Amino acid sequence: MKNVFRYFFLVSLTLVIFSCGNSDDDVRFDINNSELGLGEEPDDCLGFGENELLLSIQDEYTTLPGKVSILFKVSNLLGNPISGLTADEFTIYEQGRNDDCFNLISPSESQARISPNSQVFNNNTILVLDLSNSVLASSLTELKAASTSFINNVMPSPETPSFKMAIYWFDGEDELHLLNPLSSSATELTAAVDGITADISNDPSTDLYGAVIKSTKIAEDLLRANANVIGASSVVLFTDGTDQASRYKEADALKAVNEASRNISYFTIGLGSEIDTEVLSEIGKTASVFAANKEELELTFNEISERVAEQANSFYLFEYCTPKRDGSGVSNLVIRLSHGGLKGAVQTKFDAKGFEGGCL
Repeated sequence: MKNVFRYFFLVSLTLVIFSCGNSDDDVRFDINNSELGLGEEPDDCLGFGENELLLSIQDEYTTLPGKVSILFKVSNLLGNPISGLTADEFTIYEQGRNDDCFNLISPSESQARISPNSQVFNNNTILVLDLSNSVLASSLTELKAASTSFINNVMPSPETPSFKMAIYWFDGEDELHLLNPLSSSATELTAAVDGITADISNDPSTDLYGAVIKSTKIAEDLLRANANVIGASSVVLFTDGTDQASRYKEADALKAVNEASRNISYFTIGLGSEIDTEVLSEIGKTASVFAANKEELELTFNEISERVAEQANSFYLFEYCTPKRDGSGVSNLVIRLSHGGLKGAVQTKFDAKGFEGGCL
């Protein structure tokens, strides 16, 4: 369903506040040779040149009497998600079977809009907390405050069923413990965090690599759970140490991350001086931040919460009314975005079979 092109990775970019971090998604050195989902590069007759923004089409469909709907994700040249776009930043071009090149579709004719994407897209965040003995003994209060702030920053208000979060925790056991199942309620999630007590764990060790492997499986399962809905997941993992349990290999944990679906983002938050920043940066390939002490913990959680929210809000359901009518056959479509002085475009096609005047 999706066309995959060759792309390269840039690892361990630096975030500005506390320490290392990576850009969201995989960095593209040549954005025109990277993944466009269902789309392709616009025809040369338009003369657009190189893309400065990437529009990656996730899904597309038509609805009678004449509506075209495109779900896509928007990123910049570094792969960082672009959120907060509005319909007036997009321009539509169509090419019918009698057209040598593309024709601009006027805004008044198209009635273009950004629509709620809850019917065709869902986003799940998996918050994974290290509750080994070192955390419970010295920084539990700060972790609970930081986690509560993270939940409130990430979860939409009012709540929507298309945005959910689950909370898990790990210690030294060969198990990823469920603290709260997927929920769209920030109140429910924060209550679960508030209920964490210092005696929740019986194993003082740290099964970090096992937590990475198990949370990846959970994220993959969520993406496969509903084949009719496009999904994205974010794994956000907090720890204050290194893997001590030695149940799983570091190489296996990194393999799970690197071979995971491209719609799974990985974020890591490290605390203190006993963490391995290099390993956490590789696990948190989307972004990673490190707090020197527990007093900085809430600020680091807040920084990651901004990145997670941007990731979720970079998916758009763009809809417009086409002037094409029944008998027009398959038409080519180009959507061009102009944002912050940068431009990007993607090309796809649709069939106007059955189309009539009007647009719901």
